[in-house]
Amino acid sequence: MNKPSIRAAKLYVIVDRSALGGRDPVEVAAAAARGGADVIQWRDKQAPDGEFLEMARRLREETRRQGVLFIVNDRVAVALLSKADGVHIGHEDLPVPEVRALVGDSMLIGRSTHSLEEALKAEIQGADYIGVGPVFATPTKPGVRAVGLEGVRQVRGKVRIPWVAIGGIDLENAGLVSSAGAACVAVVRAVAAAPDPEAAARSLKGKLSS
Repeated sequence: MNKPSIRAAKLYVIVDRSALGGRDPVEVAAAAARGGADVIQWRDKQAPDGEFLEMARRLREETRRQGVLFIVNDRVAVALLSKADGVHIGHEDLPVPEVRALVGDSMLIGRSTHSLEEALKAEIQGADYIGVGPVFATPTKPGVRAVGLEGVRQVRGKVRIPWVAIGGIDLENAGLVSSAGAACVAVVRAVAAAPDPEAAARSLKGKLSS
């Protein structure tokens, strides 16, 4: 089985339960995909494993129908059981080599990084892509210093694997992040909390494609 590729992605939408205002994650994900999202990540820090898995399976079915990549946040077992395209891990999760031993070579592994040093380390350890940020201050990463546009520029040209700029990115600043060298940006509230996720994703994709 060939590993999926994230290299051509421009818009990575994180469907975070805390941002949805009670809406169905599948409906929001479907709307984001219709609006041009290339990747959907499912994130719910509070849900029990069984509940998280049930939703992951529903999202896997919908993302397959929409033809977009599906990534599970943090929970490696759920990524495997839901047949996700990949799993995204943070600093408190298992190291990349251990995750690779569990998921094999056919699943993408993403890794959050907060500096050029961390980005290069993740690349050496075998991550398939990295998240670079937070670019701007964001409530999803309290206490973590923003790397700013300079942090984006530092990674450009030095990291060979695909990377995604993340953190406080919205329609107003997405063009700046793209101009700083990010081929792909990840958003949470800019789409997941938007009154019309499809329109929000379409507007963002337009900024990134222009």
